[in-house]
Parts: sequence; C-alpha cells; structure tokens
Amino acid sequence: MTVTHARSGGGSALSGAQSALASARDHLLRLQHDEGWWQGELETNVTMDAEDLLLRQFLGIRTEGETAAAGRWIASKQRDDGTWANFFGGPGNLSTTVEAYVALRLAGHPPEAPHMALAAAWIRAHGGIPATRVFTRIWLALFGQWSWDDLPVMPPELIYLPAWFPLNVYDWACWARQTIVPLTVVGSLRPVRSLPFGLDEIRVPGPDAPGPPARKPAQTADRTGWQSVFGGLDRGLHVFERYGQRTRPVRAVRRAALRRCADWIIARQEQDGCWGGIQPPWVYSLIALHLLGYGLSHPVIRRGLAGLDRFTITEDGPDGPVRRLEACQSPVWDTVLAMIALEDAGLPPDHPALNKAADWLLTEEMPGPGDWQVRRPWLNPGGWAFEFDNDGYPDIDDTAEAVLALRRTARGNQPAAGASGPPTRHPAIGRGLRWITGMQSRDGGWGAFDADNTSTIVTKLPFCDFGAVIDPPSADVTAHVVEALAAEGLAGSRAARRGVVWLLRAQEKDGSWFGRWGANYVYGTGAVVPALIAAGVPASKPAIRRAVAWLESCQNPDGGWGEDLRSYNDPGLAGQGPSTASQTAWALLALLAAGPPGPAAEAGVRWLATHQRPDGTWDEPQYTGTGFPRDFYINYHLYRLVFPVSALGRYLAGQS
Repeated sequence: MTVTHARSGGGSALSGAQSALASARDHLLRLQHDEGWWQGELETNVTMDAEDLLLRQFLGIRTEGETAAAGRWIASKQRDDGTWANFFGGPGNLSTTVEAYVALRLAGHPPEAPHMALAAAWIRAHGGIPATRVFTRIWLALFGQWSWDDLPVMPPELIYLPAWFPLNVYDWACWARQTIVPLTVVGSLRPVRSLPFGLDEIRVPGPDAPGPPARKPAQTADRTGWQSVFGGLDRGLHVFERYGQRTRPVRAVRRAALRRCADWIIARQEQDGCWGGIQPPWVYSLIALHLLGYGLSHPVIRRGLAGLDRFTITEDGPDGPVRRLEACQSPVWDTVLAMIALEDAGLPPDHPALNKAADWLLTEEMPGPGDWQVRRPWLNPGGWAFEFDNDGYPDIDDTAEAVLALRRTARGNQPAAGASGPPTRHPAIGRGLRWITGMQSRDGGWGAFDADNTSTIVTKLPFCDFGAVIDPPSADVTAHVVEALAAEGLAGSRAARRGVVWLLRAQEKDGSWFGRWGANYVYGTGAVVPALIAAGVPASKPAIRRAVAWLESCQNPDGGWGEDLRSYNDPGLAGQGPSTASQTAWALLALLAAGPPGPAAEAGVRWLATHQRPDGTWDEPQYTGTGFPRDFYINYHLYRLVFPVSALGRYLAGQS
C-alpha cells in the first residue's frame, strides 16, 4: 500500500521529534539500574508457565500458592474461543492450548467449567493430543498421558559421535543441543509420574484420529525425500530400545553414555543455576539429572531450582497474585541497545549513565572457552552473551552491538599513553572484533552463536517438529557485524567485504531482507540498509533504492510501520500489520541511512511523536521479537523505547 494523507499534512516533524525524544530519553534514563544495566521484561506465551508447573509436579515440589498464582496468569491469557495463542493477536495454537489446559487442571480448574469445556472442545476439534508437537507429547508422556513408544527416539549414545560425523550434538544450534542432550537421557529412561486426574476429555479416540500435524510448508519439500529414510531409522531405534538393552554389552554402553551426558550437562550449568540462560535446556536438564539420581538437595539441582526464582515475576492481580516465568532475560542486549539509543540521542561520551553502563558491560565480557571452539579451535575468546549468566555461549549479535555501544563512550576510549594524541580503543573492543571476525561462516555471513552451523540433516529428524534447530547465517546478524566492522574502520577488510556480498545476495526480490531475530522483513531491512551504507555502498545503488521503495510501499496510512508475525508463514504478508513503535523505528533507521528524510520518513517521525505516551514511552502489546520463526515469539518490553530513541535521535542529528 502507499501512503497519501499521512504524508500530505503536518509540515515538518522537527518540533514534535524534539519533544518526543527528550521525553523518551528521560524515561529510558530512569529505567537504568544502579549497577549500570537495563533490563526489560521478555514476554512470551504461557507454555513457560505451564511447563514450570509440570516440572514442579514431576519433581514433587509444586505448592498451592505457586500453582494458583500461575493458574490465574494462564487463565487471563485465554482467548474468547477457548484457546491460547503464541503471540498477541495471533491464532490459537494447539500445543500451547493443550499445555495451558493441563496446567489449569493442576491449578484446580474443573473440566466442566465453561472456559475449560470450551478449550477442550477446540482441542478435540483440532486433532487432540496426537496432533500436538513432539515436545508437548514428551511432557504428557512424563505423566503417563502419552506412550513413550509413540515418540521419536533420540538415544544418549549420540553424545559419542565426533564433531565431523553427521547428527553429532554440535550439528545442532547451541540452544537445541543443550535441550537434546538431556532429552536423550529422559527418553531412554522413560519415566512416568502421576497426575491427580486424567485427560480423556481432550483425547480423540479411534483409528481415524488425526495424526501429527503436517510439516510446515517451508520444510515440506526439503523433507519429503528423507521421510522414509529417517522414518526407517526411527523404527529401527525403537526396536533397539525395546530389545537391544537386554544384552550386557549394550547395557554397559548405555550406562556409560548416560554418565557422559550427565557430565556434559553439569559442565554447562551456569553460576546462577541455569543452562544457557534459557528455559528449555534448564527444565530438561533438571529432569534428566534428577532421573540419574541427583536428589533435590544436590547442589546442582538446588542451584537450578533456585535460579528459576530470578526468572519469575509475581504481581498483584484482580483475584490474587499472578505468577509468570520469563523464558530468558536480556540484560546485555537491552543495555547495549539502550547505550546506542542514548548516544544517538546526543548524550556526551562521558555522561554518567553511559559511564556506568560501559563499566558494567566491560565486566560482562566473556574471556573463557565455549562450544563455539568446536568449529573454531584456533580462535581466542572474546565477546558478550545475551544474559546475566551464560559463560559458555557468547553470541555474535550482542558482541557486534556491544562494540557499537562501547566505541562511542569515554570508557571505550583510553588516553594515549604518556603523551597527547588520539585515544585508543579499550582492548575489549579489539577482542570482540577479532572474535566476531573469526566466527564468520564459510559463505561470508554470520549466525548468532556458531560458525558454519548449517547442516540441515538434523532438521529432517522426526523429532524436529518445533523451532529452529540450526543456526545458519542471517541477514540481521550479518548486518550488525558489518556495521560494527565499518564503524571501526574495517569496511575494506576481507571479512566486511564478504559480509556485504552475502547481504546483497540475500536481498528478497521485493527489495526487503528476512529478519531472523525480529519481526520480520521490516526488522531485517532496518538492520541491513544502515550496515550497507556504513560499509560504503552508495545510497544510489539499486539494492538500496529497492529497499527504500519497499519500505515506502508498506508504510501504513497513519504514517507508521508494522508487520504481523504471520509473515513468517506467509511472505505475502511482509510489511503488513498495525503500526508499532519498534517497527516504525526500524523502518526509519533504514530510510534515514539511505538519504535525507523524505515524506515517508517525516510521516514516520510524526507517528512516533503523536503516539507517545505521557510518560515518554509507547504502548506496544504486539510481539516484534523472534525466537523461532513460525513457532516462538517474544515481546521485548524495551524495544518500544530504545529503537524510537535511536530513530528520533538520528533524525534530529540530520537536521542540524
């Protein structure tokens, strides 16, 4: 669609931008913690809360107070049709609805209650338990509500496969491998604990019951040739699990594999008790270790359970306390984005807020080893993670943004030794640059955590019906690295040039770029255009003009930009959705990098100014962050603030 009336009136957006920026900047400064960091809530769907209750039920530690508070939160998110969605305004999701339903049963909601009966009817109409994803059926198998025999087999002996062999654990993305290893333990031990109820009301009995859902369209063609191969492999593994364990040598190998898995899991527990700073490997690691004999009083289990408290938010609700669990926390990411925003807003390099933030950020540099060394054993450590405690998994995106944030602060620049002259960069910046340069994949792009994590064979396993399980290069991460290299005078380096070529090749036919970690094409385009301009690609080049034309074509009549998460399922919906503050800011960052602000940019700035709340931030219930495209989404509560501050700051800087 094209914008007409949004661009035609209102004159210059300058005065509104000045007022909006001042208010937003002050609001952002007020959110800084005393230690120097920022952290916004990372909101996801209710599976986190449902699985937390199921974990506590399995371990025998569920309390009435926790259960009631979580139940109130889960019930508050139920839609009018009885379902639960994976993102704000999204459609009902079967697996999420089943897990939420079971959690509410634990919270004492009777199946005959109207809201429960409505959910159960919807579940049955959409295939019931058999049609849910593998992870949901694993949770149900833990409580005897699904047969372990009807789940794909992932044997713990996978831990022995060398890094060069297909299907080894390092072929999986870091978040997936940390989940798969404990699940091989759980799947081999096949535990069953009791529930205080059955689930007959959400079953679809009989031979004509629908089976598991069809593969996602984007994967169907890729998987078709492999279905018989991996289906046969899975059937063979089921036979092995049933009969092979009867022989003494096989049992000995299995026991050794389980011990090796336990050692691998324990070695990756963080100081705060988590695994990777994210929920899935955390809960499955606790279950796996508990099954292997680690009691609730063991330090590893005790730390793991205690660490969950820091991820738990409890608030007063209309009917009593509500309790919800964050899937992850993003203090490093939030802090570097806030620093860049405040720098764009004109704060001086030695501003106290930037000094405090830089001092904290420098303490978060990761000097030690990690799984990334499996593919890059020669590369020295450096970089930053996403979370408070994640010492084994620095990520390339955070490191690139940390470089961009630190380089503009007084702490990131050190006086010349013993003489006057230009300051030198803090050594952490150099280490970060060397690390992300060394993490470039063979094709010239960058993934988020690993280099060359591109083997698609693991995606064809019957087990992998949910979420991204590999970490190939993406346009948004590659753009951030290119931008960081260019900012440090390395635009002419071989790494940066290869990154630029990768980005140009990745451009969609309509002129946009796919957004792996943000929604979606607006995010990708908003990241790539500034990076290409910073790397020296002229704004007049066709790739840039096509991107600008695409952004202008999908601007909403109100002057803002938005994109619904369903564009991951249907690219025809790219750039379409209600205007949001974060997505409007992403579009503006691209347009402002590509040239002087035209009518589209002016209208976008006016949208931000006129939709700002009195306290300086913006309302944004929409989810604009992405965990797994098509499956798992995030509402970063600081996105609605940091990106508009950056966009408004750059707009005003261009007016001076």
